[in-house]
Amino acid sequence: MIHPISFCFPEEKIINSIPQKTKVLSSLIPGNMSTYIYNNESDYYNEYRQSLFAMTTKKAGWDCMRHYEIMANGCIPYFPNIEACPPMTMALLPKDLLIQGNALYKKYKDANINEIDLSECNELINKYLEYVRNHLTTAKMAKYILNKANLTPSRILYLSKDVYPDYLRCTVLHGFKSLYGSECHDYPKIPHIYKTNTINYSSLYGKGITYTNLLDSNTHNDVLDATVERDIQNKYYDIVIYGSYHRGMPYYDLVSKTYDANKIILICGEDENGCDYKHKNFADRGHSVFVRELHF
Repeated sequence: MIHPISFCFPEEKIINSIPQKTKVLSSLIPGNMSTYIYNNESDYYNEYRQSLFAMTTKKAGWDCMRHYEIMANGCIPYFPNIEACPPMTMALLPKDLLIQGNALYKKYKDANINEIDLSECNELINKYLEYVRNHLTTAKMAKYILNKANLTPSRILYLSKDVYPDYLRCTVLHGFKSLYGSECHDYPKIPHIYKTNTINYSSLYGKGITYTNLLDSNTHNDVLDATVERDIQNKYYDIVIYGSYHRGMPYYDLVSKTYDANKIILICGEDENGCDYKHKNFADRGHSVFVRELHF
């Protein structure tokens, strides 16, 4: 009942063709705050699009949105020490392709961009793009969750304790919304994933890049906000998903009394140092639990 899960990426943001490269390595270096100069998504993505390679690393956890942003923008990740990643962490990522990317970087790191065999690099970039489209989009991740939980719902209730940004909660919600529209009801409403001109990006984690301003407002039925408790009691929804069980599980007592245990899904998107490792407790109750930093 415990399954690995990884961050995921909105399909509409994946590039369709490999951009022209102007430099070997991106100047954006993880951990070097002086290189964090981009204040909007367009400029940030363009940095990766014009770079052949970009460094990414383990931070508070192994999984990082940067890995996906690099691959989806037609750039080769250089991921030192990827071989040390636990097998069940980032289990859905193409670790073999990441290792190939490391080898290519070591081959070309001292070369001028004009001296590099771009056909060799582009072949690998296309493999990344194909893999992201086939396995790592938000919609593919939502389908993965339902497949592992062996569920085929028509209506979904997606519960959160608060609306503060959480990469995994937000991107997986986008995936379910992409598949189900308003038949997947997020409560409380996660405002920053809906399209609007009023998002204060400076107040959001990561400046809102990648996970905000994605969904049409009509994919949220505001009327259902007022009837959540009654709808749980009446089993209006087929399944209930907690987008981040660490950050709160509203109505859990009611949900667990009303729904069969296998109709309740829990998602853990915490970094390894923020996880309380209660996965087995919930799995023993019969819930499907999806864990981002899974170390067993």
